[in-house]
Amino acid sequence: MAQIPAVLIFGAPGSGKGTVGAKLAATTSLKHLSTGDIFRGIAPSSENGQLLASYSSKGMLVPDEATVQIFQRFINGLVDTNKLNPDKDMLLLDGIPRTPDQVDLIKPIVDVKHVFVLDITNDETIVARLLNRAKIEGRKDDADESIIKRRLEEYRSKTAAVLEKYDPAIVTHIVGDNTPDEVFCDTLAAYVKFMKTL
Repeated sequence: MAQIPAVLIFGAPGSGKGTVGAKLAATTSLKHLSTGDIFRGIAPSSENGQLLASYSSKGMLVPDEATVQIFQRFINGLVDTNKLNPDKDMLLLDGIPRTPDQVDLIKPIVDVKHVFVLDITNDETIVARLLNRAKIEGRKDDADESIIKRRLEEYRSKTAAVLEKYDPAIVTHIVGDNTPDEVFCDTLAAYVKFMKTL
C-alpha cells in the first residue's frame, strides 16, 4: 500500500490535540486518527488490550513496535472497509509518532506533510485541564496528578524529541494556552495556509 499523506497535531497531554483535531476533521476533509481513541477502543481482554493496560496504568508509553503495529492494523481496516481512500484522503494524526523511533517506523505507512504544535508553557494549565477532563470523561489516566506529571516528563524526555526529526519548514507552532476556540481558529488558519502550498 502506498504512503498515505498526513499532517500531525502535536503537543503535551492536555494541550487540546483531541479537541482541535475533532473540530478540524469536522470542518475540513482531514480524517482524524487519535491513537488514544484507537487504544481505548481495543477490548481490554484481548492480547493488545492487556499489553496497553500494563503500560498506561503506570503512565508509561506503549513500546514503539507495538504502537505502530496496532496503528498499521487499524489503518488497513479503514482502507479495507472503504472508510479511508489512500489516493484521496489526508490523515490528521494525533498521538503518533510519540518517539523519534516511531517517526521512522511510520514512514512506510504515512507521508507527513506538516506538523502543527500546540505549545503550552504552564504545567499547571495542563494539570488543571486533565483533572477537569477526568471528571467529564471518566478517564482514569487523567485523574491522578502524579501520573499526569509522569506523562509530562515522558513527553519532554521522549516525545518532544520527535520534532527534531522533522524539517522546521513544515512545523507550525500555535499558542495552546489560549481558549479552545482561539486555538482551533489559529490551527485552522495554519492548515488553510499549508493547503495553499500543496
